[in-house]
Amino acid sequence: MNGKGLLVVISGPAGAGKGTVVKELIKDDNIRLSVSATTRAPREGEENGVHYHFLTREQFEKMIAEDGFLEYAQYVGNFYGSPKKQAEEWMHQGKDVILEIEVQGCKKIKEKFPQCVSIFIMPPSMEILESRLRGRGTETEDVIAKRMKRAEEEIGLSGDYDHVVINDTVEECVEGVRRILELEKQRVSGADC
Repeated sequence: MNGKGLLVVISGPAGAGKGTVVKELIKDDNIRLSVSATTRAPREGEENGVHYHFLTREQFEKMIAEDGFLEYAQYVGNFYGSPKKQAEEWMHQGKDVILEIEVQGCKKIKEKFPQCVSIFIMPPSMEILESRLRGRGTETEDVIAKRMKRAEEEIGLSGDYDHVVINDTVEECVEGVRRILELEKQRVSGADC
């Protein structure tokens, strides 16, 4: 076994519960979450380095020029990206690194790092997804409609992922992801023999 951690991409539509699943996964000392960088302004309660690395456009563009991202994308006028240095350090320490990113980011990661493990968190149904979005109480009807349309597009791309896990309950979903990571580690270590 090479002791190198896995690069794990987790995606899914807004409301699928991927953030909650990731929070449970990173309670494991061998799993780290890559904190994304963004040029958007912090929202109330967000801390730099915890929720995002908040960068100016100039800082972000400098990191792009220096190949400082595993992947990056522009979304609604702002840049978002996964810094490379910290993720690589953790993986060399044998830690699995999770990137919680959009489907477009996953495609870029898979092109650059074909050995990554991609997992799509699927809602049990579109009705439940809509109910979860409404239950947040934070979005207007217009935003909910846009998120539902986007969810349909993202779900249509779930076949591009190595694994799809349905988030019926958080506990079952987390356990399903953990099993996938164990199997992937065995597969990788077996390939090294």
